[in-house]
Amino acid sequence: MRKEHLYREYRLKSYLNMNHYIIINGKQGQTHPHTWEFVSTIIVAGDNFVEFRTFENLIEAFLEKYQNQILNMMEPFDVIVPTIENVTDHFNEELQNLLREHGGELVSLEGSETPTRSYIISHRNEPEFLAQIGRIKAEQISGMINYVVDQLISDENKKD
Repeated sequence: MRKEHLYREYRLKSYLNMNHYIIINGKQGQTHPHTWEFVSTIIVAGDNFVEFRTFENLIEAFLEKYQNQILNMMEPFDVIVPTIENVTDHFNEELQNLLREHGGELVSLEGSETPTRSYIISHRNEPEFLAQIGRIKAEQISGMINYVVDQLISDENKKD
């Protein structure tokens, strides 16, 4: 049975062991490690089925280049301070484009560098996100119309 108004939501957790330091008042702090957690919430519209592993592999491949690195030595964090907010903002932009290319739409990204602190970016009310959802709905309606027309033609051909 087709479920045209269904959105499948995936929530994936990824972990990175990364190091960073913060510059405060022009003075470099000590390099220290964190196991950073990133929680991606992704939707797929309608009856499109995507295996968890598809999105997991995309996210893991993207994050791999940061694994066990000192963030301050990597672009763009060699120029911007690698706070949880800045890291999550950067990852959000990159992951949003990557997931969209593979049929997913990033709803939110949550970044944590400790179990008690999280920074969350949500796209639920963003005009671009809403426009993308509108395009997905239009595709669903078009697919539904095509399905009904095909059924009518098939039924008509059976009568002949």
